[in-house]
Amino acid sequence: MVMAARTAAMAAMTPDVTVAERLRLRLGELTPAERKVARALLADYPVGGLEPIARLSAAAGVSAPTVVRLVSKLAFDSYAGFQQSLKSEVSARLSSPLEMHAGRPEAARGDALRRAETLLCGGIRSSFARLPPAEFEQAVRLLAEPRHRLALIGGRFSSMLAEYLAAHLRILRPGVQLIPAAGAGRMSSMLDVGRRHVLVAFDYRRYQHDTIRLATTAREQGATVIAFTDPYLSPLAAHADVILTTSVQSPSPFDALTPAVALVEALIAALVDRLGDGPRARMARYDAIAHGMVDGPPGAAAVPPSRMENR
Repeated sequence: MVMAARTAAMAAMTPDVTVAERLRLRLGELTPAERKVARALLADYPVGGLEPIARLSAAAGVSAPTVVRLVSKLAFDSYAGFQQSLKSEVSARLSSPLEMHAGRPEAARGDALRRAETLLCGGIRSSFARLPPAEFEQAVRLLAEPRHRLALIGGRFSSMLAEYLAAHLRILRPGVQLIPAAGAGRMSSMLDVGRRHVLVAFDYRRYQHDTIRLATTAREQGATVIAFTDPYLSPLAAHADVILTTSVQSPSPFDALTPAVALVEALIAALVDRLGDGPRARMARYDAIAHGMVDGPPGAAAVPPSRMENR
């Protein structure tokens, strides 16, 4: 079993895998000293890895040879190669849609349908292959725990993921709050978030400052944080208890959230499995309310669908 997991991890260690993904794929195989380096790197990612090896080892409280051993386990030939990979990530992390559009070769601008199939389907497969099962299972446990209150937040585009997951969670369990995507309610929603809360935060490059700040505030107030982000890691990942990353490779200059939607779907399926028959009565009440909204109040004549249009 251990050998199979190690083989799978190495198979997923292709050149396009970020350093953060490599760390999380190999975390279970690291020694206690190497885990200290991994934690130091993830706490200040990717800047911590751009420091000289002596400074990184001092920050982690380990020897320089320990850092070298970790870098080797991450499939890098040298510390210089490790840092070069991080520098490339910094560039990709900060790329704007305009820069990405300008950098696309002319050959990559035809047959959008086939290009989308290749990149989006491949993005889902690679994201699921690189996702540490323990992180996914921890997210499921946290969201299924009835004592927890849940709050969900997203950014300009990723708020749709928060809304979609919240819509399903509200049917499955009580105590679900969706933080508004904009406006004063976004800040005031944080007033009651505390130790009993699990905050699910969605943030993808280019990262949204207020989402990061609010998630950090929730963590400071005692909430547990689940971060959905890209392989380059939003800064909020440094404050997260669980990190779930997905590919953002896209056939257009704009990052794709298709793999993130697939991961949310997988999470919903896992929650339904974990909760079992528990939510059945709640789901039946939801159906009854929904039918009542369609049929009208008891005793009222049914309104033909055509009469209800454009009201």
